[in-house]
Amino acid sequence: MTFDFDQIIDRSGTDSYKWDNAGGPDVISLWVADMDFKAAPCILEALERRVEHGIFGYVNVPEEFYNAFIRWFDERHGFKMEREWMLYSTGVVPTLSAIIQALTLPGDQVVMLTPVYNCFFSSVRNSGCEGVSVPLVYNKATGSYAIDFDVLETALSGERARLLLFCNPHNPAGRVWRHDELERVGQLALKHGVKVISDEIHNEIVMPGYRYTPMAAVSPEICHNTITCISPTKSWNIAGLKISCVVTDNDEWRERIDRAININEICDVGPFGVDAAQAAYSPQGAEWIEQLCKYLRGNFQLLNDFFKANFPQWIVTPLEGSYLVWVDISSTGMTGDEIARLLVDKARVKVNPGSMYGNDGERFIRINIALPRVRLEEALRRMARVLK
Repeated sequence: MTFDFDQIIDRSGTDSYKWDNAGGPDVISLWVADMDFKAAPCILEALERRVEHGIFGYVNVPEEFYNAFIRWFDERHGFKMEREWMLYSTGVVPTLSAIIQALTLPGDQVVMLTPVYNCFFSSVRNSGCEGVSVPLVYNKATGSYAIDFDVLETALSGERARLLLFCNPHNPAGRVWRHDELERVGQLALKHGVKVISDEIHNEIVMPGYRYTPMAAVSPEICHNTITCISPTKSWNIAGLKISCVVTDNDEWRERIDRAININEICDVGPFGVDAAQAAYSPQGAEWIEQLCKYLRGNFQLLNDFFKANFPQWIVTPLEGSYLVWVDISSTGMTGDEIARLLVDKARVKVNPGSMYGNDGERFIRINIALPRVRLEEALRRMARVLK
């Protein structure tokens, strides 16, 4: 079956956070991390069956929900999780906060590789902990990022370091961490007694030629020291359905996390999210995601070629995973905030300023390319008219 990612769907006036908060109906939104593609037909069919039934009461999460995750991650990613390792919740972000609260005390340190997803900072801060930023090593010649393992070890060896909040694939740097990188990170955390929370919500959006490896699949020892947060919501564009899963084989930690999930009242999920997750982790969902990744690769190539032709001094980070492109605009002498304001005011295109993702993102912008290609082309033309 072939899926139509070129279909333009008007999201304005639908209470879309991404489009109705963009600054006007004429603004093209390249910011919030959801996609402008209709969900996979198998998901729509599952939701239609639920709607046709007509009753939307409290849901009993069935065993097939867990089995869908287990089969998918075993067959596609070599991560053999057990049913008893799993807890469901309403979403990865609230779950991150619950895990931090379950496994730390106020004043403890949580280590992060930056620039990184902005909610990492708020989750740490709201839990009364201190965030410790370990800047990724930026290669300006290639636009790529790597981990400085010496600096990371120094942070993990801190007296108050308790957790490493890790992002795999990494948002916004676009890295799909290799097995050897994950192993080295995991071993350093073990060495210094630091627990790893791995946010793997972007795991299915991987460009051709790259392979996602779950942190917990690297080795049994690293698995036992890792809490994995997974969800189909980013990859299948169903973020509003609110469903996720946290996985750990550590019985003590799981009991504490389960308690925190209940204390924070994020333990009740709806029937739509449960049904959608089971549909996503199916052969039909796999077919859709594979075609999506190829389409996104084409969008990235379009954007990369555009910047090379029009703004060769701007550096586009190679995109290995996710649909979020990280662009170095330091050659302009402007900050990402200034460029973002200019683009929305003059070009009517909205992007994210890099400062949202830490101080090391101040001279960057983040661009969401998960939209029909013709609309991306129009956004780029608008940018060129203003920025030239």
